[in-house]
Parts: sequence; C-alpha cells; structure tokens
Amino acid sequence: MHGVGTVKTATPAISPLSGEPIKRADAERLAGVLKAFADPARLRLLSLIQSAPEQEASVSDLTEPLGLSQPTVSHHLRILTEAGLLERDKRGVWAYYRLVPSAIAAVADLLTPPRKRATKKSR
Repeated sequence: MHGVGTVKTATPAISPLSGEPIKRADAERLAGVLKAFADPARLRLLSLIQSAPEQEASVSDLTEPLGLSQPTVSHHLRILTEAGLLERDKRGVWAYYRLVPSAIAAVADLLTPPRKRATKKSR
C-alpha cells in the first residue's frame, strides 16, 4: 500500500515513564499524537477501520456508522493521518484509510512503564 498522506507527527524515542526527563520537543510530539487519540469520534474511526473486512475504509464507508457528515469525518481522518496513526491510499477518486499498527504499538510502548514492558516481552 502506498500511503499518500504525510506523517507530520512522529512519536518520540523516549517514554515519559522511562525514569528520565522527556525533552520538550519529544513531549510536544507525543502530546500531538495523544491529542489525535483524545476524541471519541477519532477513537471510533480507528475501531471502525480496524474492524472493516479488509481493515481499511473510505470516508463514504465511515460517515453513516459514525453519524457525522462527510466533511467532519474527513477532518478527523486527516488529523489521524497527520499524527501517523493512519495511512491514506488514493485509488481513483476514493481515498482508503488503514491503521499503522507500528505507530499505535509505539504509543502503547511509550505509555507502558518499563517494568511492565519487560514483563510483557518475556511472556
């Protein structure tokens, strides 16, 4: 899949829970990604896309189940794409969105305390 959307926000390499102070720029990047998550409509979009048959969806697939207008859904999808949580694939006149599992996993790792992360990986 060739993502057309550009990632403007990348997660920092260091967790705010690592025991070391997080740099201001890293905190700002992580806050941008978390802001993208921190909206009920966006959380539902991520869930709807993940649960779609091909794990991808277009705006037209998402407007009715979300109960929002096409411009509003497009706005939320743009925010999630810019945060690096979705990738966009343009096919003809339609754009399809798919989750970026590595980005979501990176955020989960950043928010998991190091001791819990070590336990999780050793299982």
